[in-house]
Amino acid sequence: MTGIPLDPVLEQSSLSGQARSSAILITGAGGEVGHGLIRALWESGHRDIVALDIRRLDRELRDLCLDTFVGDICDSALLGRMLAMYEIRVIFHLAALLSTRGEFSPEAAHDVNVGGTMALLKLAAEQSRSHGERVKFVFPSSIAVYGLPDLATKRSAGRIGEDQYLEPTTMYGCNKLYCEHLGRYYQRHYRQLAKDRIPDVIDFRCVRYPGLISADTVPSGGTSDFAPEMIHAAAQQQRYACFVRPDTRIPFMTMPDAIEATMQLARADKSRLRRTVYNLGAFQPSAGEFAAIVGEHFPGAEIEFAPDVERQAIVDSWPEEVDDSAAREDWGYAPRHDLATAFGEYLVPRIRARYASS
Repeated sequence: MTGIPLDPVLEQSSLSGQARSSAILITGAGGEVGHGLIRALWESGHRDIVALDIRRLDRELRDLCLDTFVGDICDSALLGRMLAMYEIRVIFHLAALLSTRGEFSPEAAHDVNVGGTMALLKLAAEQSRSHGERVKFVFPSSIAVYGLPDLATKRSAGRIGEDQYLEPTTMYGCNKLYCEHLGRYYQRHYRQLAKDRIPDVIDFRCVRYPGLISADTVPSGGTSDFAPEMIHAAAQQQRYACFVRPDTRIPFMTMPDAIEATMQLARADKSRLRRTVYNLGAFQPSAGEFAAIVGEHFPGAEIEFAPDVERQAIVDSWPEEVDDSAAREDWGYAPRHDLATAFGEYLVPRIRARYASS
């Protein structure tokens, strides 16, 4: 099987005899990453985007898609209907219940995060067998897969590699780590005892996002959202009570850098990829340092610290910094924004404009 380019193709359906358009499928398309990914793919010339989300997308996003579906990724009938209409060549699987919400309903989180991923991996394998080329499956994971045992270890550990401290403390982290392994299994070992097995049936690629900061979308319940919540509140002249201590430190990156890295990995030459899972990082201020910079740009900002014991414990189990050297070496990952440019060139101008017009 050959690698799959991000280009539109027409394929003949073996069932209906009708031509089906090749498509790029984005699940969780209405989320923070989905918004940016749809726009980035459109701007790079793709007119073959099929989007799936539990809620109807805004008109602005729907206009950038070839088609949109509303429903649950665990709905086999919905996935079957989609396959009857499109040849899926690339999947960006973004749909998930995030860490905070997942702790209120861990069983539901498992159903969505693991069950939905299993359904899509099976879909990808079936599509690969159908049209004879590997479906490219791009999966965003998270620093939530890590679980450092205590604060002293976190502070002394330095930059954490992809294979260290993988004992997550949240259902979301457990789900993401398991799905990383599922992707590796489907790529290398799927149906390994079957006589008609096709080796390397899918092309699975995974990035582990740090905390993400977006100027264009409002944070949606992630445990790392204390940083973006802080700046969005300040821009609206709202008081903000930060749910972690001032000395809390985890890695972050801007949303545009996350989108570009995801697309860059999707385009990378498979022969250069030594891993299936890659860390990403850019800058790692403490919550107190972040608050101080927010105060410099928004002098009237009212930020206080009111740590939530349970959420603080989760963040304390995540690394202060990750080792992303493999991504830099294998496929040229190089974030545009450091902390200073993230504020000066991206966050402050766009967030000011966002709330000035509202």
